[in-house]
Amino acid sequence: MDLKAYFDQTEGTGILATADSAGKVDAAIYSRPHILEDGQIAFITADRLTHQNLQSNPHAVYLFIEAGQTWKGKRLYLLKTKEESDPDKIESLSRRKYRQDSEGNNTRKRFLVYFSLEKELPLVGVNEEP
Repeated sequence: MDLKAYFDQTEGTGILATADSAGKVDAAIYSRPHILEDGQIAFITADRLTHQNLQSNPHAVYLFIEAGQTWKGKRLYLLKTKEESDPDKIESLSRRKYRQDSEGNNTRKRFLVYFSLEKELPLVGVNEEP
């Protein structure tokens, strides 16, 4: 099953792990990724630690644990390729609605961050490199 179909059809919990340029690690709960037509993977991030880390270190790992399955899911090793802050594009991809001001604009600064997939592994077990 390709990643787009997998994430469209599979519920679960996601965790995006990043580190700053000094190697200080952060992990945060994230929704399922957006798998784009060109194969890129995108996440909407707030202007918080995950986004800050990606400014100095483009590497990230996304862990996805399938709902009701303790040991089943995926590990995606990612490399940031670009980002944008177009509010209309972000809103069109957003699965959640956030607070809006009196003019209907989102009050949180958000970014659409694009990644290429470096490696895909199951959540646990096989195919790991030493």
